[in-house]
Amino acid sequence: MKNVRWSEYGELAALFLIQSMATGIWMVPLSVVFKAHHLEGIAPYAFATSALAALVSPLIFGAMADRHASPVAVLRGLAVASAATMSLAAWSIKSGASPGLVLLLVQIYALCAAPTGSIVSAIVFSRLQNSERQFGPIRAGATVGWMAGCWLVSALNADTSTLSEYTCAATWLALVAFTFLVPSVPPPKSTEHPTLLQRLGWDAVVLLKNRDHRAVFITAALFSVPLAAFYPFTPLHLQQLGFRHTSAWMTLAQTTELIAMFSLAGLFLRWRLKWIFITGLSCGLLRFALCAVNGKVWLLAGTSLHGLSFTLYFVSAQIYINERVGPEWRVRAQAMMALMTNGVGNLVGYLGTGWWFNACTQTGGTQWQLFWGGLALLIVFVLIYFLTAYHGKYSGTTRPQMDGSVMKPTLPLGEIP
Repeated sequence: MKNVRWSEYGELAALFLIQSMATGIWMVPLSVVFKAHHLEGIAPYAFATSALAALVSPLIFGAMADRHASPVAVLRGLAVASAATMSLAAWSIKSGASPGLVLLLVQIYALCAAPTGSIVSAIVFSRLQNSERQFGPIRAGATVGWMAGCWLVSALNADTSTLSEYTCAATWLALVAFTFLVPSVPPPKSTEHPTLLQRLGWDAVVLLKNRDHRAVFITAALFSVPLAAFYPFTPLHLQQLGFRHTSAWMTLAQTTELIAMFSLAGLFLRWRLKWIFITGLSCGLLRFALCAVNGKVWLLAGTSLHGLSFTLYFVSAQIYINERVGPEWRVRAQAMMALMTNGVGNLVGYLGTGWWFNACTQTGGTQWQLFWGGLALLIVFVLIYFLTAYHGKYSGTTRPQMDGSVMKPTLPLGEIP
């Protein structure tokens, strides 16, 4: 696609908005909803279901969208399944079903919803000519959607109610309807007969053969481990400090995210990509250090930095992938990032930070300074790994742009030595 009209900008931003709104409505109030229904013991495992799903379904459905079906059609089917399974999960929570049944239904929902983010990203990237300049403002639609979802939950006074889950299901149905307005994106034609591993999407591990690719993916996974504590435990900390409508307060994180999204194009022109990544990791470190102070203003300040940290590392990583990978790999490459972050990183993160939270919680309450401080220390080690592993220099398989900030592919992914 050579040019993107303003109407298409709006269409692509709306696609991000609705998908992210559904995700935010579910994720942000989850811990307090489970606590209100006496399910707080399984809350870390409920968060972990999305990580388990991300280990499997994004690559499978990504391979399907790359080889066999239009990504728009795949997204539509997954949105229908997400709406149905979320309704069942909400019913099980409200009716007081056994924790085992609740977790089972949440896991099935997660398998349906996990691939949607990477598929939406791939659809958007396929229609952009210059992702460095165009993707940030469009991706801001996801930020607005997440914020709108959180505001809607608090406006409905559903922060602790299963009404939030039913609202999530309705939002997935809205996404289904919207996909009929989005032009179909056909998969690239191929004469090959894919193997079982290719059908499952696992051929995408070839990405890790490239040194800088490997550093970006592994750093994303490692950074996701402490990041996994943000949404399960920040609302609980806000509650303990006396805040109400915690879902709305959490949208402070998206305030800086919006600023960062609209700043990405300028940053890519002025900064080396390596420094954008380093700034994102450093903001993540500062975020948890501020939370560890355990005061109202400090916690809100740390919450606000979340969006800046997320955008500068994870969204920049999506753009990095799009610039380095051929179009025939576009969905699997984004799915591989989802596997490393939402899968490997979040699985270790949800379970590990759940254990760490219990270790920091005594009869007198949670030692928030120790909890957030320990996670900040973990980010220090992540930052050290990235500084030593990522080079961002010309390697013979890619060429730098004129400004030297981002390197574009000159060979198909399969030809990277």
